[in-house]
Amino acid sequence: MKNFIIRAITGVLFVAVLVGCILFNSLSFGVLFLIISAMTVIEYGQLINKYTDAHVNIYISALGAGYLFMAFMSYNTFMVSASVFLPYVLLLLYMMISELYLKRENPIGNWAHTMLSQVYIALPFALLNVISFQNDFVSSEVTYNPILPLSVFIFLWMSDTGAYCIGTLIGKHRLFERISPKKSWEGSIGGAVVALIAAAILAHFFNTLNTWEWMGLALTIVVFGTWGDLTESLFKRQLGIKDSGNILPGHGGMLDRFDSALMAIPAATVYLYCISLL
Repeated sequence: MKNFIIRAITGVLFVAVLVGCILFNSLSFGVLFLIISAMTVIEYGQLINKYTDAHVNIYISALGAGYLFMAFMSYNTFMVSASVFLPYVLLLLYMMISELYLKRENPIGNWAHTMLSQVYIALPFALLNVISFQNDFVSSEVTYNPILPLSVFIFLWMSDTGAYCIGTLIGKHRLFERISPKKSWEGSIGGAVVALIAAAILAHFFNTLNTWEWMGLALTIVVFGTWGDLTESLFKRQLGIKDSGNILPGHGGMLDRFDSALMAIPAATVYLYCISLL
């Protein structure tokens, strides 16, 4: 009962902070995900340094993640030139070149995990800016639309809730037993249905997308979110750990909370870009 209460309180606070910062304004959105991006990269680096023979420069990697997020935000809000990304490119070069002089035992592993921290974690969070800000290049106006980034998390939460409830009730056929023995096809399909219902509700209140576009976005997020969840499960299984951290009591670490989003966000970005071309 004590663990349930701790988990419930942490969950409520987590959702309240996330939803509140996204809805309040673009500044609170930016500050929140800048911090989340850096913290998640730090957590990833700590796991690699502790459980593998590779070594990640944690704080340089976090600096890179933070700068990439701010570069994307600046590019999408102030429509600055692409030169804003040049310091990030220089930082990546530093991460590669510095390994030549550090004389560590596993330079290839160090390079691989350092770059993975940027591609797997930093880039998806940075792409939230592409979803959140709509640019009118004719009038040079930028609009912050909090519903689109929030919808990513709404669909993931609805899918997780539906998958848990339906999977617990009728789940029999394992979805990916080698990596995640508890997930079932019945639960995954049920979660997708719940997310589609949530999409229909959003379509009723927000005309950013039409009903079919909202449902397409929900289905995209559910499918790639499931792959994101399985990817992190494989990562933890490879390291031999249960949770990625303990920063969120009862919910594990930052990777545990955002594993699905790390694949859902890039997929949602591509989806929204594709339908804008239709």
